[in-house]
Amino acid sequence: MGMWALIFGSVIVAACLGIAYLTLCIGRFSAIKKLSGENKWRKRIISLGVTVAGFAVAALAISVVNAVMILLHVVIFFLIFGLLIRIINKVRGKEFKINYQGWLALITSAVYLSVGWYLCHNVWQTDYELTTDKNVGTLKIALIADSHMGTTFDGKGFEEHLKTIEKQSPDMLVIAGDFVDDSTSSQDLIDACNALGKLDLKYGVWYCYGNHDEGYYKNKDYTPQQLEKSLKDNGVHILADSYELVDDRFYVVGRKDKSRGERKNMDDLLKGVDTDKYIIVLDHEPNDYKAESDSPADLVLSGHTHGGQFFPVTHLGVLMSMNDKTYGYERRESTDFIVTSGISDWEIKFKTGTKSEYVIVNIKGD
Repeated sequence: MGMWALIFGSVIVAACLGIAYLTLCIGRFSAIKKLSGENKWRKRIISLGVTVAGFAVAALAISVVNAVMILLHVVIFFLIFGLLIRIINKVRGKEFKINYQGWLALITSAVYLSVGWYLCHNVWQTDYELTTDKNVGTLKIALIADSHMGTTFDGKGFEEHLKTIEKQSPDMLVIAGDFVDDSTSSQDLIDACNALGKLDLKYGVWYCYGNHDEGYYKNKDYTPQQLEKSLKDNGVHILADSYELVDDRFYVVGRKDKSRGERKNMDDLLKGVDTDKYIIVLDHEPNDYKAESDSPADLVLSGHTHGGQFFPVTHLGVLMSMNDKTYGYERRESTDFIVTSGISDWEIKFKTGTKSEYVIVNIKGD
């Protein structure tokens, strides 16, 4: 919690400094100069008004959080091109008459954030091919996480994505947490769970809780109990520090989310399993790799990180010890780990360091 408070505090400070900096930068556009009559204070007031108005429009159109993200990216590009133009001016020995810093910063910001919006609101398939010495035969798993229903799609939109996944003919679908969000309505929940119930998969749908599934209920118009009931009524296997043996071939294990406090350690959780059989673990947050790689687990599937969301944050989660991995595949000891960037998003509606996805894992055993 302290880390997140530091991050949010830093973002607020950066946003305030960014508004001040943009006010100076916007004053360099010829239109602002003409409106102000080259009066310094009038120019600053008009520039501040333009900056605040732009922020307000973004906040009303999307949200305050996304307006802050847009602001910070615009500031970064103004800084980058400001430095670049300054270097060029020194080399050529005179200044440009056109405000190249401003135009390049605005155009690049628009293109960059448009791509980020596209990567967030569209969904790709990512494939992994795994092998094992265990006698599991072939197994095709579809993995999704972080649907955060009601953000980039509603319950009906979720159903359309499930139809795409079902066309890949997986043996089972696993959901690694954060199925719902603060913005998920009870109708979204009903529609999404009904869509899961319509899937025709050999081994059905398996689910573990994420931090948004069990928490953040102040703004939701349903209870955790209603979430659980809706999932179960549609045949979803809910695993919370529990496991099931499937078809006498493999185990599916679901861990409680780390954010909810007490949960079983891996030794206690896997007590009684037949370690000769393939063991799949669903753990929403990828931050217990040491214990999981020391256990008999063969495959651990996670989400939560959103793939790092923004470049270069993709790499900061591990460096700051927030997660053991931010995105993708890794093997430790004899355990395979996969972290998905998620099929949707939380509050922020841009992805520039990754993209939205569902995952297909093909396992080939003896």
